[in-house]
Amino acid sequence: MKVMHVDASAKRARSNSRALSRYFLERLRSEGVDLEVDYLDVSVDTPPHVTEAFAIATYTPASERTPAMKATLTSSDALCKRLLEADALVFAMPMYNWSVPSAFKAFIDNITRTGLTYVFTDDGGIEGQLGTQKVIFITSRGADLRPGSPFASMDALTPALKAAFGFLGVADPTFVDAQPLQFSNQEAREEALERARDELAAVASRWAQAEPSSQQNEAAAAL
Repeated sequence: MKVMHVDASAKRARSNSRALSRYFLERLRSEGVDLEVDYLDVSVDTPPHVTEAFAIATYTPASERTPAMKATLTSSDALCKRLLEADALVFAMPMYNWSVPSAFKAFIDNITRTGLTYVFTDDGGIEGQLGTQKVIFITSRGADLRPGSPFASMDALTPALKAAFGFLGVADPTFVDAQPLQFSNQEAREEALERARDELAAVASRWAQAEPSSQQNEAAAAL
C-alpha cells in the first residue's frame, strides 16, 4: 500500500497528532500491511499560498499556458501527482482556532486543481479524482467538540475537510479525533488519547483486511 502521510502540526516532539499518525502507521505494519510511505510535513515544506499568478495559471487551459505559468504551477502539479499515485491518504493535524492549520489550508489550495484532481464531465458536472483512495483525518483538539458538548457547534474543521475533499471525490473519509486535550485535566487527556488509539487500531485492522500482507507479497514474488 502506498500511503501519502501529511503532518501539519507546528509542534514536533510534543505534537499529539504527529504521535497518533505514527501510531496508526505502526498498527498498519503490525497488521501485515506492506507500506510505502510518501511523507510530507507541511509545517516545514509549506506549499506556496495562492497568488494572482497562480489563480490565472490554474484556470488557463494547459495547452495555452506560458512557460511562466507552467513554472508557477510546478510545485502544485507535483503535489497533485503524489496524491493521485497514493493508495491511501493519512492526514494528521491539530485544530487551530476551530479550523485547519494555515499550512494545511495552503496544501488544500494547491491540490484543488481543475483537470488534475477534479474534472468537468460532459453534462457539466464535476468529478473528483480521489475517489479510490482510503482517507483518514487524525486530529487533535484542545476542547471537547463532540456532539452534546457546549462547544460542539464551533467545530469548523470537520465540515471544512469533508467539503474540500468531498469535492475531490472523497465520499466517506474516516475521522479519528483526540479530544479534549489542552483545555482539560491530565486524566481526561489520557482518556482522549487512549480512545483515539483504540479507534486507530480498529481502522488499521479494517484497512489491512483488504490488503495482501508483506509475507503474501514475498510468496507471490517467489513464484
